[in-house]
Amino acid sequence: MNRRGFVIAGGVAALAAGGSAPAAVSRRAVASAPRRLAYTMKLGCQSMPSDDEHFAFFARYGVTNISARAKVADGRSYPTVDELATLKKMAEKHGLKLDMLEPELLPSSHIDREAHPAIMLANSPERDRDIEAFAKTLRNCAEVGIPAVKYNMSLLGVLRTGTVPGRGDATYAEWDLAKAHPARPLTRAGVVDAEHFWERITYFLKAIVPVANETRVRIACHPQDPGVSPAGYQGIDRVLGTVDGLKRLISIEESPYHGLNFCQGTISENLTDPATQIFDVIRYFGLRKKIFNVHFRNIVGGRDHFHESFPDEGSVDMVRALQTYAEVGYDGMIMSDHVPGMDDPAEAKRQRLENFAFCYGYIRGLLQSAQRLT
Repeated sequence: MNRRGFVIAGGVAALAAGGSAPAAVSRRAVASAPRRLAYTMKLGCQSMPSDDEHFAFFARYGVTNISARAKVADGRSYPTVDELATLKKMAEKHGLKLDMLEPELLPSSHIDREAHPAIMLANSPERDRDIEAFAKTLRNCAEVGIPAVKYNMSLLGVLRTGTVPGRGDATYAEWDLAKAHPARPLTRAGVVDAEHFWERITYFLKAIVPVANETRVRIACHPQDPGVSPAGYQGIDRVLGTVDGLKRLISIEESPYHGLNFCQGTISENLTDPATQIFDVIRYFGLRKKIFNVHFRNIVGGRDHFHESFPDEGSVDMVRALQTYAEVGYDGMIMSDHVPGMDDPAEAKRQRLENFAFCYGYIRGLLQSAQRLT
């Protein structure tokens, strides 16, 4: 520490102890001391399955808060209170806090493989039945004490064109729009332009946000992964594949219980230069208290051409990203997501767990270092 820094630090310490500051310490120097950022975020995860073995794996590597899925019987499209209570009790047995539920409806799957497609296909009266089941999910979560539910407004699921080799024996999923040639131009949804996509989103939100307000259970929407051009892909305009689309989403039925499952990786994929742009996006949604969960993953590249990566080697400065979440007062889960894969199918499960464990350690280390240094 240089002499000026030592004098300032000594003066601040003297003031804290009730003494007077040395003459060399001006009011301006004390006032300009950097503001401490509170790092109150929690290490989280949402990987499956939701069972004792996997929950023990979470606990072993320092995960404290989770998103999980209840075991639902009879093919129902919502979990009962008892099923949710069983899930929560199993999490607590391993020292985990169940912060978010993955529901039976509105996953990130492709519409041609989706078991409950009515909300996204705008099929009536089935979509009203499924919306009521989603509302039932919120009410049951409220009764059990689960504070949030995640969901997707997806027709195409997660789009990728292949893989690229990563470090060691890892492989990274890639999206290259120039190589993207769908085998079937249209899904069973047919052509869905922006107007019709927004109608489906709005219809759902106008029915569900009042229930979120009533139950005080937050609903967290995931961005579309990745965005495509307005002309669409397989006939579909992915309106939640841009930052402007997400801004519009949160303005529909404004509520403190309506926000984002903020996938930093996906939003980075939808930026032309995520290395410089992602921080202002975090600030925009974070200052409005619309970030309900964070998928803390990295990519190499940007819109229309990128590949996934381990968090410590991508285009985005993850230390700065974490600082930005602290800056806006975010205190929820920071979770790994889309960990890289390996080429050996026989070892896929073990390798996947290893890669998750690396990501947990990376995030936990960042959080602990930040708390020590601030």
